[in-house]
Amino acid sequence: MLALPIVPLTKAAFAPFGDVIETADVSPIVINDGFANRFNDLANIDVATGGGDICISLFTGSIRPKPIALKLMERHPLGSQLFMPLNAAPWFVVVCTDPRVPASYRAFAASGQQGVNYARNCWHHPLLVGVDASPFLVVDRKGEGNNLEEVRLDEKDWLHLAPSEAR
Repeated sequence: MLALPIVPLTKAAFAPFGDVIETADVSPIVINDGFANRFNDLANIDVATGGGDICISLFTGSIRPKPIALKLMERHPLGSQLFMPLNAAPWFVVVCTDPRVPASYRAFAASGQQGVNYARNCWHHPLLVGVDASPFLVVDRKGEGNNLEEVRLDEKDWLHLAPSEAR
């Protein structure tokens, strides 16, 4: 298996694949008589294709065996898909431009303060958590039409996350 290096998740590095959701460089709006901060417009939610609506869900991710093998990639042709961790635990994000081309893969280490919004049609690996039973808020599309395309890789084509990074 080819080892895929993991780099820190940044807005610039992830831009071809969607949005990084974080508040580090965003000025909040003070609301509720000064007792809350609101961070607006952190992601481009794209779900209207084919009359879709927003769906808000909670996912709970489980740890995968080490080394983490990348066997399956998916994309959503009718809408974006946002993942935001709720437990502040680090996690991994794997994307590519073509699941059959190993050189097109990118792996990112996300802090527990960062979420991602995969752009419509962005190939990505299903949820990869660093802590068992990690909860995530998920915003994606519901409605008519098939919004899931999967590619299962042959075992000879599996990649894995570089072991020094995937702890």
